[in-house]
Amino acid sequence: MKYPGKAQMALSYFLLITLGLVFFFPFFWMISTALKPIEKTMSLTPHFLVLPLHFENFVKCLNYENFTFTVYARNTLYLCFLTVTGIALSSSYVAYGFSRIRWKGRDALFLLTLSTMMIPFPVLMIPLYSLFRTYGWVGSFKPLWIPCFFGGAFSIFLLTQFFKTIPHELTEAAYVDGAGDFRIYWQIILPLAKPALLVVALFQFMGTWNDFLGPLIYLPDQSTFTLAVGLQFFQSRHGGTEWNLLMAASTLVILPVMILFFLTQKSFVEGIALTGLKG
Repeated sequence: MKYPGKAQMALSYFLLITLGLVFFFPFFWMISTALKPIEKTMSLTPHFLVLPLHFENFVKCLNYENFTFTVYARNTLYLCFLTVTGIALSSSYVAYGFSRIRWKGRDALFLLTLSTMMIPFPVLMIPLYSLFRTYGWVGSFKPLWIPCFFGGAFSIFLLTQFFKTIPHELTEAAYVDGAGDFRIYWQIILPLAKPALLVVALFQFMGTWNDFLGPLIYLPDQSTFTLAVGLQFFQSRHGGTEWNLLMAASTLVILPVMILFFLTQKSFVEGIALTGLKG
């Protein structure tokens, strides 16, 4: 095996550090703006760091008139809990059928399931809205979490690939002992698939947390807004946006996702590696 030379390593580190700084700058600018007084955010001359730091901007955005941050956060967490639970349970159950049970037409239906990932949401937006309006769900959280209990193509694909790496001898031994498919799925497969389930849960959590279009379509009442829609409402509710407060609110919205990722980073990377390199 030929190892890269010092020049190649130095170039690689230089490119990685440069790209890291490029991607880090918007985050730094957001926090910097959140800690500025309002007059400095409107200045033509950019100010990267203004002393003293105005941490009171975070308190102001939490108590801002007609911007109930705690209500939006509660709605978002409620949706995250339901969607993560639904997608993890339903997708893992479908993935078990695709990976551990042999039946006629399995591969064709699996390919059909994967093909649905190529359909963009705007194509389905109007038919889904008409369907949910017929059910009387528009104006409630139901259109945003009930579909997750019917599986997701991407999650089904990830879990199917991971389930295929589990030795079939385990399920065959369970069959011999008289266990059925549901018991094997619940007591054997799921406990062994925790890394892959964590990946699916994190992807779904971040997707729900950052989702803007879905809540914008189905949640017209301000009391049901999520954080993504609430931030847009904060910006557009009057002509002059208070950018320091908006950036403070944006920082508070991003912070839980960052903390969650750093706490689960090891398991997340492990799940991605096991799902992508085996099967």
